[in-house]
Amino acid sequence: MVSSSNKSSIDLAVQHYSHLFTLPPLKRTLILSCLENFLMGLIASPLNSPLTWLIYGLILGIILNALTIFLDYLTAKTVLKKDIVLNFRRLSFLSFCTNFFYVIFVLVGSILMLKYGNLDLLVRALSIGFFASLSLRSLAIYAISSSNLPDKIISSSLQPLTILLAIILSQAGNLTIRYVTYIIGAAAASMLSVYLFINLLNECGKTTFGIPSLEIFRAFIANWAEDLEGPFEGILEHLGEEHDITVSLLAFRSKNRGNLKSIIVAPNLHPGPFKNIGSSPLPSLIMEALEGEYKCVVSVPHGISGHSLDLVSQKENRRVLEKILRAVKEMRNFSSSVTNFFMVEKDGAKVGCQVFNNCVFLTLTLSPETMEDLPIELNETIAQRALENGFAHAIAIDAHNSLNGPFNVDIAAKILEEAATLALKKARDLPYAQSTLRIGAGKVNLRDVSVRDGIGPGGITAIVVESDRQRTAYITIDGNNMVSGLREKILSSLRGLGISGGEVFTTDTHIVNAVVLNERGYCPVGEAIDHDKIIEYVKCSVIEALNNMEESEVAWCKVMIPRAKVIGEQQINYLSMLVDRALKRAGRSSLIFIFFGILFAIFSTIL
Repeated sequence: MVSSSNKSSIDLAVQHYSHLFTLPPLKRTLILSCLENFLMGLIASPLNSPLTWLIYGLILGIILNALTIFLDYLTAKTVLKKDIVLNFRRLSFLSFCTNFFYVIFVLVGSILMLKYGNLDLLVRALSIGFFASLSLRSLAIYAISSSNLPDKIISSSLQPLTILLAIILSQAGNLTIRYVTYIIGAAAASMLSVYLFINLLNECGKTTFGIPSLEIFRAFIANWAEDLEGPFEGILEHLGEEHDITVSLLAFRSKNRGNLKSIIVAPNLHPGPFKNIGSSPLPSLIMEALEGEYKCVVSVPHGISGHSLDLVSQKENRRVLEKILRAVKEMRNFSSSVTNFFMVEKDGAKVGCQVFNNCVFLTLTLSPETMEDLPIELNETIAQRALENGFAHAIAIDAHNSLNGPFNVDIAAKILEEAATLALKKARDLPYAQSTLRIGAGKVNLRDVSVRDGIGPGGITAIVVESDRQRTAYITIDGNNMVSGLREKILSSLRGLGISGGEVFTTDTHIVNAVVLNERGYCPVGEAIDHDKIIEYVKCSVIEALNNMEESEVAWCKVMIPRAKVIGEQQINYLSMLVDRALKRAGRSSLIFIFFGILFAIFSTIL
């Protein structure tokens, strides 16, 4: 059975990565950098008369600020002009961070020089600041930049070296051989410590995957910062494993006109791992493809699956889309056979059930308790039980519609299996409706919300099924789960429209993941958007469906995608754990910089 930690682990990994690259706007960075450079200029200025000190310090601050901005801009537009991530804004923020070391060591050096009257002490302190600044800048650029090594070396050393020389020349007036030796020694110590640190850090990834840790980090940053999926998907392709996956379809067409009214697509694959990587955008891609082809309302609720069944690339997404489009085109054996909807509740599990043309449609939820990814084994068990009860096929939907604390996947799977078994037994003896099947479908695109609010481009769809005067609504929201209690509010609000039953699904799209910085790394439906607003949107989609109700027929099919490339349970666990391992290794390995910093300080003292 799939570990219950899979989802939390991958989300934690995303959270770790994304927090590492959250930067302020350029304007704020430049203001902070300007203040920092003026502070550094004032600290480095000789304390003569207050007016002289102030004027000299401001002039030096202006020079340092101009040099920093000019060199960062020059680097971004020349040396790193083809770099995916490191633009002027990010280089400016990096310079602001690395210059902080100069502020500290200029302060220390100035105090020592005042006390002992020895300019050499200031230069030594500045050289240690250069060591620290160069180390951090080199490490950041090596880890983030996709440029070649010579370009990385130039962009790492140009700004900190120029700032160092500017301060030394402002104090000493010239460079002695002794000062040059300090600079060369600091640069050598920095490069050696960075080299050792990077090798130790990369060992984590090489040992686990055969891929350096920083290559994985660099690929993530390219996606996080610039939405480039290629580098990270290339790594997933390398790590992935082949797996046969299934997609179930339930199609409704107008009985009189013969055109498709709506399609429910239930993929037993997972729409992850995050943002636009792998199958994260697949629900909205399926909607877009089928809506474009058949001009009908398409609903893509979350089939039973977990992160181990994330597709690794857009190429695999295209394979799935091609199979689905072909399957819909070839669908036959439409029928008006439908039963009424009912719900079985047992030990907190709620299983909705309705039979369409000998295909049993099951909705699974634990709402208002937490409902998370369920193991694929549960889907296989339900399918087998359906066959045993005389049904040709079963489509089981993980409603994915409540977040309310911890989730125990083993207990959840057990009680949902028991409730589903009871539902199948009851459905076996349920007669088909006497009246004609009538279907209505509606969709609302939420133009005033975005993925940052927790709802993807698929918007909200409603499919209303009428049989024997009972109206059932299946609502699907293109989001990743839902705050607890919202499901109940939505279903309650629909009673006034004549809806007696149904369920609220989310697609579990991960296109909303890793786009906001909060505890989860995403907003479940209803966390960032007012509940009343969501309910009104849902009601609009249902009203649209009610307005186009007509006699319809239904058909189903099961699509097999053989040897699809998925991340795999073992690899997703390793990938998730790698982040924590690398962070712990980085913490321990950072002692290298302290060691070489002390070593250089001793070297400069005895020189």
